[in-house]
Amino acid sequence: MLELSTPVKYVKGVGPRIADVLAGKGIYTVGDLLYYLPFRYEDRLNPRGISELRPGEMATIVAEVRNSGLFRTRKMPIFQLTVGQGRSRLRCLFFNATYLQDKFVPGQMIALYGKVEQDERTRELQVVQPQFEVLGDPGDSENGAEKKAAESLEIGRIVPIYETTGRLTPRWFRRAIHTALENLNSDLPDPIPAAVRSRMGLVSPHAALWNVHWPDAGESLEQLQSFRTPAHIRMIFDELFFVELGLELKRRQQKSQTGIAFRLDDGARAAIKKILPFHPTPAQKRVLKEIAADMGKPYPMRRLLQGDVGSGKTIVAFEAAIIAIQNGYQVALMAPTEILAQQHFFSARNILEKAGYHIVLLTGSLEADRKRETRRHIARGNAQLIIGTHALLEEKVEFENLGLVIVDEQHRFGVMQRLKLMRKSADAVAEPEMAKATAGAAAASPRRQAEPSPAVAEPDVLVMTATPIPRTLALTLYGDLDVSVLDELPPGRTPIVTRCVSDDRSPEVWEFVRKQVAAGNQAYVVYPVIAENEESELKAAVKMYRELSGSIFKELKVGLLHGRLDPDLKDQVMRMFQKGELQILVATTVIEVGVDVPNATVMVIEHAERFGLAQLHQLRGRIGRGAAKSYCILMTGGKVSEEGQRRLDAMVRTNDGFKIAELDLELRGPGEFFGTRQAGLPDFRVANIIRDVQLLEAAKREAAFVVSGPNAEISAEEISRALVHMRARWQHTYGLVEVG
Repeated sequence: MLELSTPVKYVKGVGPRIADVLAGKGIYTVGDLLYYLPFRYEDRLNPRGISELRPGEMATIVAEVRNSGLFRTRKMPIFQLTVGQGRSRLRCLFFNATYLQDKFVPGQMIALYGKVEQDERTRELQVVQPQFEVLGDPGDSENGAEKKAAESLEIGRIVPIYETTGRLTPRWFRRAIHTALENLNSDLPDPIPAAVRSRMGLVSPHAALWNVHWPDAGESLEQLQSFRTPAHIRMIFDELFFVELGLELKRRQQKSQTGIAFRLDDGARAAIKKILPFHPTPAQKRVLKEIAADMGKPYPMRRLLQGDVGSGKTIVAFEAAIIAIQNGYQVALMAPTEILAQQHFFSARNILEKAGYHIVLLTGSLEADRKRETRRHIARGNAQLIIGTHALLEEKVEFENLGLVIVDEQHRFGVMQRLKLMRKSADAVAEPEMAKATAGAAAASPRRQAEPSPAVAEPDVLVMTATPIPRTLALTLYGDLDVSVLDELPPGRTPIVTRCVSDDRSPEVWEFVRKQVAAGNQAYVVYPVIAENEESELKAAVKMYRELSGSIFKELKVGLLHGRLDPDLKDQVMRMFQKGELQILVATTVIEVGVDVPNATVMVIEHAERFGLAQLHQLRGRIGRGAAKSYCILMTGGKVSEEGQRRLDAMVRTNDGFKIAELDLELRGPGEFFGTRQAGLPDFRVANIIRDVQLLEAAKREAAFVVSGPNAEISAEEISRALVHMRARWQHTYGLVEVG
């Protein structure tokens, strides 16, 4: 008998050599092989007769190869295959398919799947670029019984179609998976507690594995293709449930850790009021209340602060920093890039320094002496707010008593980096000398101290992101964080008007820019970064800068900003634009995160179809920061793809970053949504967090129920079994860090 944990090489027909090929696909055990699911299904129970086919329909046809051959046209070689059933014949065409030349032999049985079309000239039916599978050769050497068994997996039923891996075809996977299932222990343990199974109506693990690969004849093809059969639901729920169970456990563990119970007293409230540049929005008040309530608790805060571009996250983060500083603790703010760290530093100095707080900046590009000096201030506790990049994670950086960690643009940092910064404070507080120094500082400080903790206190963590994260991803990626959302813009902001035009209307666009500048406003003109060829991108921006400054806007002050400029020159250009000494700024996407210029009311984005949706939205967020009405003009060059058009339409339709993020996630999928593969994003094999959001929410609810036991519905033994399974799964399947 095979178990799910049995190495895959022990399945009949696999062996060590093929096991190595499967390992490349992440298949090491029988369980891995059975989780290699079909990406679609074909109804070969009722394959279509050639004479019944109609133009425009998708059809599965099982027929015999009659002849095949390659003919060349002026444009490309075309491979033609003719198949037949009795007297009926069907032509299949494959473009640029010289590799098929020796693939087919007359008399072979073949299954085809594709769209039936009618040839405009001959009016004959044909299938262009069909998916195909050779079911058997005329001279097959298999004995009768084996041949019959193999055929029963290929025709006369709903057949699973798997992705090919190297030499391993869908037909090979069908046989190997069928063999594995036939020899699998039928009494598989079920790690999901009975109460959860009953509420969710889940089938058994063994039934799910059989039916997901070999559906019953009466199964709905539509439900199979949309992964909505009872077998699919069981397997999807399994994956999501054990991720959510791990996250729920992490949340509970965090609440059992020793944190710092910060006091929000009259002194802290007065300090916060003193620094506010404007009256906070109701959303800002609500979010600060949530953060302050978390900071007052005896366990560490773990909170995600989501806010759209320009929603005022930074001021909320500074308010949280004041609470920590007023309690005698240090605050670290970590940004993903130097330009963003510098922007935070200038904002902090502008808002906090006049109130008497000591702020330092620590980035990789500081001179060695400045770095050493800054690190000394941090270690002695003189620096109260430390702003920096990943340079804060260096071994040499020691904090005297770190109480709050603020991480900006979190999804660009791996989860491990977040943990590393938190550990720094734990290490520092753990040293007895440091503890004495802290106590001495407390005695000398006029500010009130939070209650001392006998155990090592973990700092609070506030994660900020300007990329609105769809709820589905927040539930998985940030499932261990509580979420606060800033869902309204500060007063005086007006919605941005967005229009999409083709570049043949550029004279009208430039005239509009000229009128806006004449009215005393400023404008950005943005060019895309084409990653494959930075040279051409640079020339585009430089070339257009020359054209705009030399002829179209020769009477205006035009500046140029791109990534290859010297950092000092970059700062100088940005400052000139900020002060109004430049009226138009021609730039590449370096302005995606940048300084506030409230007077900039126009943004023209050339070749807008080349940008991702999130990037377009971030760029647009550079304008609309003042009271004047702002305009974003998306100019397109040449033919726009269907997906490109959907992105542009979304930009014109809405300013809501959350709606834009949902569509962006749908268009690109979770892996690409985060650029490179995000550390901490589970590697799902069956579940799809966009398609399965309702099951994800149910999994979260049921995980919380299990962790809250034991009770009348769930025994301690069931909880223990679920947790043992979850730990194994987190490491082996999801590639996530171990949970306690």
